[in-house]
Amino acid sequence: MINLTEAKQKELINLAYDMRKNSYCPYSGFAVGAALLAEDGRIYTGCNMENASFGAGICAERSAFAKANADGNRRFTAIAVAGGKAGLPADNPCVPCGICLQVMQEFCDGDFIILLSDRKQENIIRKYLRELLPFGFGKAFLLKND
Repeated sequence: MINLTEAKQKELINLAYDMRKNSYCPYSGFAVGAALLAEDGRIYTGCNMENASFGAGICAERSAFAKANADGNRRFTAIAVAGGKAGLPADNPCVPCGICLQVMQEFCDGDFIILLSDRKQENIIRKYLRELLPFGFGKAFLLKND
């Protein structure tokens, strides 16, 4: 497991903000980027991609997890999430949606770190998955043999 240093934390947040420019968000106008740190040190980035059939869109966080999964990586330490109106600086932290938290629950334990920050990194919020999804439904519920 990688120690999440202040420098690595800033790198993840900067990458998440940089990924916002690749967002495809013609309907909501809300651009989100994510940077996912794997236990082996690799970083996977993602951005949101909307669709006219709204359910077919994908969030930035799930995009990063899908990229990591396609690369065979399923062990993670942290994710940084950055979002706000497209074309504008994101002045407020952006929290992952419930579906993204559920995907995190699938691959990560409760100590998985979620970084939320304003663009200037003056207000960095560091949360654990267990704090944002305290009663998460996971594979343990499906694998029980009662």
